[in-house]
Amino acid sequence: MTDERLSEAQLLRAVARLPRGSAVVLRHHATAQTARLALFDRLRTLTLRRGCRLLVAGEPAVARALGADGYHGRVKPSRFSTGRERPWLHSAPVHDQRELRAAVRAGADAVLISPLFATRSHPGARPLGAVRFAALARRSPVPVIALGGVRPHHAALVRHLGAHGFAAIDGLSGYRRR
Repeated sequence: MTDERLSEAQLLRAVARLPRGSAVVLRHHATAQTARLALFDRLRTLTLRRGCRLLVAGEPAVARALGADGYHGRVKPSRFSTGRERPWLHSAPVHDQRELRAAVRAGADAVLISPLFATRSHPGARPLGAVRFAALARRSPVPVIALGGVRPHHAALVRHLGAHGFAAIDGLSGYRRR
């Protein structure tokens, strides 16, 4: 997940370390459109070279127009062909059972359940914790990605809790709480 609190250099270094098959979700909603497009282009080049996918948070039409591999959001997309051999991906944010049902109805291919732990990006959000996260993950008919305070050393734990993997901002950028 991209985050405007990180420098572009930090973001690009983190993406350059992702394993093949990973995905990057470009958020940067507050960034000026020209700067966001330029960042998308740099991420597109890097993700293609790394064998990763690039999704854009927000409206499916914007992601499609940019040439992204999919989008992250709650809106149900109209089905269309991207003209590529790789399928169009739709991931959706989930914080509770109601949002999980809505994401599934919207045709999400995967859900990002959060926050598992306390997170700097949403300081007021109540963490789900392991038990509530696992209960929600078990109910998901689509793959689950853990988000919120997750770091690489949590990989085995998130799998044990029912997630297929994890997403991170600070956890992959080298940020450390002081």
